[in-house]
Amino acid sequence: MSRRHVRAGGLSLRYTPRALLTGLVLLLVAAALTVFAIGTGRYELGPGDVLRTLVGDGPPGADFIVVDLRLPRAVDGLLVGCAMGMAGAVFQSLSRNPLGSPDIIGFGNGASAGALVAIILLDAGAPQTAFGAVCGGFATATAVYLLAWKRGVHGHRLVLVGIGASAVLGSLTSYLYVRAEIGKAAQAATWMMGSLNGRGWSDVWIAAAGLAALAPVVVGHARRLTLLEMGDDTAAALGVRPERTRLVLLAAGTGLTAMAVAAAGPIPFVALAAPQLARRVTRSPGPNVLPAALMGAALVTGADWATQRISGSAILPVGVVTGVAGGLYLAWLLLRERRSGRL
Repeated sequence: MSRRHVRAGGLSLRYTPRALLTGLVLLLVAAALTVFAIGTGRYELGPGDVLRTLVGDGPPGADFIVVDLRLPRAVDGLLVGCAMGMAGAVFQSLSRNPLGSPDIIGFGNGASAGALVAIILLDAGAPQTAFGAVCGGFATATAVYLLAWKRGVHGHRLVLVGIGASAVLGSLTSYLYVRAEIGKAAQAATWMMGSLNGRGWSDVWIAAAGLAALAPVVVGHARRLTLLEMGDDTAAALGVRPERTRLVLLAAGTGLTAMAVAAAGPIPFVALAAPQLARRVTRSPGPNVLPAALMGAALVTGADWATQRISGSAILPVGVVTGVAGGLYLAWLLLRERRSGRL
């Protein structure tokens, strides 16, 4: 597949025309789904009315509904989807395994457990919940990394240790539910399903801060991530320091996962499916971090729109739709891996 280069000063960007075109299409799809999602609800608005309202020329009363009530939810879904898609691309590339997503190998569960400790035990608000999610995610990542270490960290060990950590963290969250008061347990259970309901600008800023700080790190290391997929020896021969690069990318992916979990709860299977779907539509080797991010945004926004169309309101958590669709996708992926002899 032909690749092209763009140079600006000391920076060089390599891309394939198909990947660039696919990224633009995914961006347009995510934007269109966002407009439809904003217009859906008890107060229905057409796409034209939504766009006019966003530029300050909408029908009477629409400004409050669109800008104050629905826009934060939609933007939060876009940013969370981007973070989850990018984190999934990082972890699947590092583990060289399509099952190596943060919600399978425990990093997402670690962030969820940290956030639940903040919600249930500390009665925390949004900033404290985000801090708890980050602490839980990084604590889990550190434990999994150390347990998987044996003259380096290899993909199959990372996945197996991560699955074990996920089981332990699942038991911890169950224990937190048992010890919590009824009201807090119900609040935590709703949050654990992954939901965009009631999201405000504070949640948007949490997701935006995570992307602004960590997305440049991932994009800047994308070429090294591609080389790591060839094996540590090959990457080292080409000038990449494998373990150092792996640590930086693990930290960035964990941070993206934690901030996404803090902003919307653990929306399942987006990080698993987005990189795989992005790789299939771009037909490009490598991690495809930017197409995966855009695919994640489209998946979360599309699932949010689907929940509102199915339930007739915004009450149904978006995690229900992604969980059902993701479970079917995981079953298909496992069957495909088994037939190919890789599982």
